[in-house]
Amino acid sequence: MQETEYTDHMSTQIVETAKVLPKGQITIPRDIRTMLGIDTGDRVMLVSDGDRIIMMNPATYAVQWLGEQMAGKAQPAGFANEDDVADYITGLRRDTRTQ
Repeated sequence: MQETEYTDHMSTQIVETAKVLPKGQITIPRDIRTMLGIDTGDRVMLVSDGDRIIMMNPATYAVQWLGEQMAGKAQPAGFANEDDVADYITGLRRDTRTQ
């Protein structure tokens, strides 16, 4: 496999090829597994976006999806910033532990 690394001000892209095996399996290159924090047995999220597939950590995808769903709803609910959300979650956790 040939690896090419592109760097810009936002991120590092690792570009590699992988061969599709008879059962549809591919080996995810080590550098990409490391970048995504993927270990043996972990699940990955594959997102189809037009003519490309985006592979990501499912937790990252869930946070992005939730952010998109909640866009514009924080201020009306009384959350001015991320600290307000964190404080709210901490309070919920505390309440469930004491019940």
